[in-house]
Amino acid sequence: MAYAKPTKPQRVYVKVNSDFDATGYMQPRAIIWEDGRTFRIDAVKDFRPASSIERSLPGDCYTIVIKGETRRLYFERCKDRFASHFGRWFVERLPGE
Repeated sequence: MAYAKPTKPQRVYVKVNSDFDATGYMQPRAIIWEDGRTFRIDAVKDFRPASSIERSLPGDCYTIVIKGETRRLYFERCKDRFASHFGRWFVERLPGE
């Protein structure tokens, strides 16, 4: 029996190294993938608010460049925030990646 492959992107939560400037702007610098590989972010081309409709959570979308390839990196803010936990990062993995 053959199983259907997913057709929608899958959300993959990742570790991200980021800096904060004096104004409080969060700048992602590198993504650490599930298997431990680290990918340096060469540039942030765009930043915009983006909410998670399916989870009703506010967030942000960063359009980034890694090794010449443009991707989107999302920051999903937590609904219940406290001092050391205010959100998490994810990327969308396309089927076949």
